[in-house]
Amino acid sequence: MSAALLGTERRLPPVAVRPGQGAAAALLDAAAVATVRRRGALRPAPAGERPAPAPSDTRPPLPPAAHRRLSLLLADRGGTASGSRRGTAPDLTELLPQWLTAAHGHGYRAPAALLPALLDAARARTDLRPAALALAGPRAQWLARLNDDWKFALRSGGGGDPAAPPGAAGPEDVRRRWEEGLFTERVALLTALRRRDPRAGLELLGTTWATERAEDRLMFLDALRGELTATDEPFLEQALSDRSRSVRATAAELLSTLPGSALAARMARRAHACVALDRTADAPVLTVEAPHECDAGMRRDGVAPKPPSGRGERSWWLVQLVEATPLDGWRDRFAGRGPAEIVALPVADGWRTELHDAWCRAAVRRRDADWARALLGAPGGPGAPDRSAEVAPAGSARDLTKLLTVLPDDERARWVAEFIAAHGLSDAFRMLGVCAVPWAEPLGRSVVDALDIARDAGSYPWSFSGVMGLAERCLDPSAADRLDRLTALTDEPEGASPGSGGYWSEAFQRLVGTLRLRATMQAELTPPPGDDDRTAP
Repeated sequence: MSAALLGTERRLPPVAVRPGQGAAAALLDAAAVATVRRRGALRPAPAGERPAPAPSDTRPPLPPAAHRRLSLLLADRGGTASGSRRGTAPDLTELLPQWLTAAHGHGYRAPAALLPALLDAARARTDLRPAALALAGPRAQWLARLNDDWKFALRSGGGGDPAAPPGAAGPEDVRRRWEEGLFTERVALLTALRRRDPRAGLELLGTTWATERAEDRLMFLDALRGELTATDEPFLEQALSDRSRSVRATAAELLSTLPGSALAARMARRAHACVALDRTADAPVLTVEAPHECDAGMRRDGVAPKPPSGRGERSWWLVQLVEATPLDGWRDRFAGRGPAEIVALPVADGWRTELHDAWCRAAVRRRDADWARALLGAPGGPGAPDRSAEVAPAGSARDLTKLLTVLPDDERARWVAEFIAAHGLSDAFRMLGVCAVPWAEPLGRSVVDALDIARDAGSYPWSFSGVMGLAERCLDPSAADRLDRLTALTDEPEGASPGSGGYWSEAFQRLVGTLRLRATMQAELTPPPGDDDRTAP
C-alpha cells in the first residue's frame, strides 16, 4: 500500500519482480493475486431468514398502454434541466402526479416490476407520496421494511391511505403498536383510529400523553383536528396548561373552532367588549377599543403576549381575540346584520385593516363560506368598482387565496375567472393553484384569453411561464383543438421583447401538445367498454 501511494519509483514494492517486468506491473500483479486469495479464503456465511411473502393485491392490473405510460413517466422523472429552454415537448415530470391520481381513481394496482422506481420517485418528491403509495398498495409497506430508503411508506396506515383503519387488530394489538411503533406509524394509527372512533383515539392518546415529548404532543394534537368533537373539549382544556407554548397555542386554536366550547365563549366576551357599533353617529360605524393588557386568562387561552417585530401590542392582542371568536356572534352584536353588511360598515380610527384581517383568518379557520364571500367582495370588472382593493387595503396581511379555499369549487373558479378578466394574471397565480382540476370552462377560457392578450401586447413571455405550466396541467384537455390557432408564429408588435413571438408560439405548441397527451393518458386508463372483469389472473 505504501509503495502504491508513494509510487514505485520512490519506494520499491516488497514483491518479486520477474525479468523484464517493471516494478509497477509486479505490484499490480501481486495485488491481483492477493485479491483472489482473499476471496477464495472466505467461508460461506449462514443464509439469512427469508422474508415473508409480499401481501396480495387483488386490484386489477393496469392496461398494457397505461403500463408503458407509467414506465415512461418514471424514466423521465429527472425533468428538464433548470434554466434550459423547454421546447415544445410536454414535461412528463409534471404529469406524473396527475397520472397517479387518475390510475388510483380507476382502482388499478401498480405493476410489481415498477414498484421500486415508483417508491424512488416518491422518496425524491414528497408531493407524489400520497398518490404513489395509494397506487402501490400494501406491497409498498412490505418493500419499505426491506429498504430503509423507503421508510416514508411506513407512515401510512394501509397501502398509502392515511385514512385506512388499523384493520381487524384487537385492542391489545393496537395498544402494542401505539407503544412500540415508530413515531410516524403512531401518528398514522391515531389518525386512522380517530376516523373510525374519535373517543377511542382520544383515550389511546391519553394513555401516554404525559410522557410524550413536546414536539410529539404537538403533532398528536394536530392529528385530532380532522375529527374534532365536543367530547375532546376536556382534554384540550387541560392542554391549555401544557408546559409547551406551541402545544398551548394549538389546543387554543382547536377549542376556538369547536362549536359551543367554553374557550370560544370566553374569547367572544373579550372581543365583543373591544368592538362595538356606534349608533350616535350620522351613519352606523364600528368603534374599536383594543385591549390594554394581556392578562393571565388571555395568555392561558392562547393569546401570545409578545407581538411580531413592527407590530403594536394592542392591535396584536385584538387580532388574536377576534380571530378566535365565533363568527355567528357578530350578527347579534351588530343588530342582526349579516356578514356582507358587517364588512361594509366603516371602522373608526384606522382599525379597519386589523379588524378585517382577523375576520378573514376566522373565516378560514372555521370554513365559513358566507364570511369568506363577504370579505372577498366582488373581484371587479369593466365599469365595476375594484372591491378587491377595498377588501385588502395596503398593509393588510390578508391572504385572498386562503379565503378562496373556503368557497365551493365552482364559485371559486368563477371568482378567479372574473378577477383575471379585471386585473390580469400577475396577481392570480396562487389563486389558480387552489382551483379544482381540470379548470371549469369560465376559468380556463379566462386564463387563455389573458395569455393571448399578453402575447398580442408583446409582453415578456417568460414572465408567464408559471401560469403556462399550470395551464398545461389544469386546463381541460378538450380545449386543445380550440387552442390550435394560438400556436401560429405571429409578427412581433413594436417594442416587444426580441424573439418573444417565437417563444410564445413555442409555449402554446407545448400547451396544446400537453393537453392532447393528457387526453391520451386518460384514454389509456379507461377500460374498454364491456370489460367488467379486470381482476388479475
